[in-house]
Amino acid sequence: MTETPKEPSAIDVLILAAGLGTRMRSDLAKVLHRLDGRPLINHVCRTAAGLAPQKIYVVIGHQGEDVKEAVARELHANETVFVWQREQLGTGDAVNAAREYLEDQDSTLIVLSGDVPMIRAETLAGLIQQHRSHRGKGAACTLLSVKLKDPTGYGRVIRDQEGRFERIIEQKDASESEREIREVNAGIYCFDNRLLFAALKQVRNDNAQGEYYLTDVPGVLRNAGEDVSIYLHHDAHEIEGVNNKAQLADLETLLNRRTITRLMLDQGVTFIDPKSTYISEATVVGRDTVIYPNVISEGETSIGDGCTIRSGTRLTNARIGNGVNVLDHCVIVDSSIGKNCTVGPFAHLRGHAEMSEDAKVGNFVELKKTKLGRGSKASHLTYLGDATIGEDTNIGAGTVTCNYDGKNKHETQIGNKVRIGSDTMLVAPVTVGDGVVTAAGSVVIEDVPADTLVAGVPAKVKKSLKSDESTSRETKSA
Repeated sequence: MTETPKEPSAIDVLILAAGLGTRMRSDLAKVLHRLDGRPLINHVCRTAAGLAPQKIYVVIGHQGEDVKEAVARELHANETVFVWQREQLGTGDAVNAAREYLEDQDSTLIVLSGDVPMIRAETLAGLIQQHRSHRGKGAACTLLSVKLKDPTGYGRVIRDQEGRFERIIEQKDASESEREIREVNAGIYCFDNRLLFAALKQVRNDNAQGEYYLTDVPGVLRNAGEDVSIYLHHDAHEIEGVNNKAQLADLETLLNRRTITRLMLDQGVTFIDPKSTYISEATVVGRDTVIYPNVISEGETSIGDGCTIRSGTRLTNARIGNGVNVLDHCVIVDSSIGKNCTVGPFAHLRGHAEMSEDAKVGNFVELKKTKLGRGSKASHLTYLGDATIGEDTNIGAGTVTCNYDGKNKHETQIGNKVRIGSDTMLVAPVTVGDGVVTAAGSVVIEDVPADTLVAGVPAKVKKSLKSDESTSRETKSA
């Protein structure tokens, strides 16, 4: 008679993130090294959150406060518990540090490594499913394994003659024949919580490292007559850990290649030379956009349909509308560009700068915390900081909004259909009305009324342009 499966227990996640990472040759904790612009631990936390667990427990030690700060940027405080491992005495000791929180929980515990960033939530869901359905009643432990062409450095999974789990042997403790085994332990597990912590009490540190290995727990459970299941996964890249800077670079290349391939196949994006382009996983790119070599897109950048991004450009958390042409060697950070705009070459947008549709920023122009209105242009050699510029306004070459008085930043307001002459200095705080014209080389230190021409140092009103327009209309009428 088939046993009735137990009701699925709730899920908790435990992430091991306490190690030093000595092979990284770095003063920075291993899990804080960045992949795709984010700390390794953040990748694992995001995957863990995708399982919708009751709680995510993070074991911290080396540079623990910094790790806590990184995790807090990824997870909500009410779903996270931090556990201190005061001494790094092995993975078994790290899990044991969470005993007070988890020992009495009737839940399924997923154990993850903070330095294995490529694991996917879908893979973990398959692991959980096998754990719960094993032999119709569920397993005490299910471990994730893969087969590697070169298993050097990994613990080997030893099976009995019937192909069932027997034990895990670490490389340093393995015999020559055991080292020939290609199936390795990924360091990712499902456990019945109560059984896990009971088994941990039997783990000893009589091994080459003098550490308490979590890998001994499945063997302890098997010897106690409990069922241990193996979930053999097909994608070895998902379980790759980061032990040194070379491995980190390899994963960066792999992730970038996957991202670019996905954008080409799913979104219809054209990459002139994918190998020389870096695109973050979070970047969104629209159909028929063309991206040239040596472009970098970081963070949560979005690029619309039908855009052209030329060589040497760096985009960081940029928002770019449809039909935008970004010329060579531009830097666009935390800023937005409306549809059908042109930017560059050699332009710099930062500090939440905004370009409205059909606007243009040319070579060696910098916008900082500035809004450039629809159809307005700043084509050459200009700095516009802390400014709001209206529609259909032209900013001449060499213009500077002098926004800093040595202590504070001040704003410049420029209206619609204004013509700012070359080398104009606008000393903030200052407002320039609609329809104003400033003569070349003017230094504007006070507000300028609408429809006037100003010139000089300091700039003074020379005449009203409104009366000129009226006279012109009367002449045409006569």
